[in-house]
Amino acid sequence: MTSSVQPRTTSAYYLQAILSFTLSGGGLAVGIAYLPVDAWMRAFLALGLLYVITSAFTLAKVIRDRQDEGQLVSRVDQARLDKLLAEHDPFRLDTP
Repeated sequence: MTSSVQPRTTSAYYLQAILSFTLSGGGLAVGIAYLPVDAWMRAFLALGLLYVITSAFTLAKVIRDRQDEGQLVSRVDQARLDKLLAEHDPFRLDTP
């Protein structure tokens, strides 16, 4: 039976992802705050920023859930195949 080992992310990669997300979101929020437009325009842009962030989290979760589901189905199918192969004896005579 073969097992697929998922590569684990390093702590440096995890930290880079957090910093990248924080800096990009924070930079855009500061840019919106100091934009020389009316307050309602800044509020609209801020609302758009929040919507993009929440939809990105939702998309990431959906993709992760679909990938996990695919791995689970694959493992169940592999277990069924292993059981079938273990029970199969090509040298057994099936004479009544």
